[in-house]
Amino acid sequence: MDTRATVLQEEYQQRFQGADRYRDAVWKILCDDFFSRHISKESALLDLGAGWGEFSRNVRAAKKYAMDLNPECGSRVAGHSTFLHQDCSSPWPLQDGSLDIVFTSNFLEHLPSKALIDKALQEAFRCLKVGGKIICLGPNIKYVPGAYWDYWDHYIPITDASMAEALSLAGFNVVQKLDRFLPYTMSGGKNPPLVSVRLYLKMKFVWRFLGKQFLVIAEKV
Repeated sequence: MDTRATVLQEEYQQRFQGADRYRDAVWKILCDDFFSRHISKESALLDLGAGWGEFSRNVRAAKKYAMDLNPECGSRVAGHSTFLHQDCSSPWPLQDGSLDIVFTSNFLEHLPSKALIDKALQEAFRCLKVGGKIICLGPNIKYVPGAYWDYWDHYIPITDASMAEALSLAGFNVVQKLDRFLPYTMSGGKNPPLVSVRLYLKMKFVWRFLGKQFLVIAEKV
């Protein structure tokens, strides 16, 4: 097995083992109560940096792909998504204009260089249809300046503004940019009641106090 893939598998096991059901339940709420408004049930969708497949498992779409270098992702998404086991900065095995949505959460900051992020965004642009959208969610370095580096595999500090700029440089038109959306992480062992997750999504004024992740959505025009 590739060394990078082995490390990824071990990191996921250390951070998230035992929290599988809770994480899956949280993503079901996020998909049902928030992301579904941006993603039609007829969409062809790619989950970029799919991890254990919580998003692609719970989102409703006609065709789903899950891309990750961690081989364990394959077994996690079996039955609901086509697994693409590869480096996201390499050419994607998808046709031009074949996707409606590219979704990525807490992933781009793990790539070793901005050049690799640019390559992934270029592939997303190529594979999306005109009018297709890329949805990017991730920790905002402005609001977690120290804690951001508590994860050994965080390489690239990203803000809502720099994410929007990277997307614009890749040819996208940014249609929504939130500097504060979700709280920082689910890997610290703090699992608030699921009802509070649903309430949080409805109470946007609370995002200004607890939100530490950006949300940027851009469109291919």
